[in-house]
Amino acid sequence: MAVSELILGGQKSGKSRRAELLARRWLDESPAHRAVLIATGQAHDAEMAARIARHQQERAERVPGLLTLEEPRDLAGQLARVSSPQALVVVDCLTLWLTNWLMPVAAAKKNESNTPQTLDWQAQEAHFLDVLQHSPGPVVLVGNEIGLGVIPLGREVRAFVDALGVLNQQLAQACDRVTLMVAGLPMTVKAP
Repeated sequence: MAVSELILGGQKSGKSRRAELLARRWLDESPAHRAVLIATGQAHDAEMAARIARHQQERAERVPGLLTLEEPRDLAGQLARVSSPQALVVVDCLTLWLTNWLMPVAAAKKNESNTPQTLDWQAQEAHFLDVLQHSPGPVVLVGNEIGLGVIPLGREVRAFVDALGVLNQQLAQACDRVTLMVAGLPMTVKAP
């Protein structure tokens, strides 16, 4: 049976490194194993483009056999396409995936309402949970825990924090293991 893990934490808490470590271990277990990373980040400015390039280079050095696919929105479809009993799939990161749905940069630049995206998001979220629960191989999900901080200003930001909290709760229920990263150290929240 495939084991799924949700890795949560703050920014620079070691979430991605933990996921990479799990991918490297998976690859080392058998020559038949594959590891695929589904990246959800998008480069909308020069700093983000540089960050993505740095992450790609560092990942290639730490986990040479890790194939990277970019998918900012159709996470359920991409997971369904690449999941198999021999493939460990890492999704990094759920927070950016949610951002791509609820706070798309194109809409923000035009100062448009996100109401249609919210309805589409609910369907996409339900579809992703279904695909995750039927995934034939192991899945490692990486996301931010941002609900521990101050209450954000602005209706849209509060709605985003609420949506991420709900998503994290649903995924924690669906996953076999939940790990909270604090200062680079994994803390087991849920174990099989």
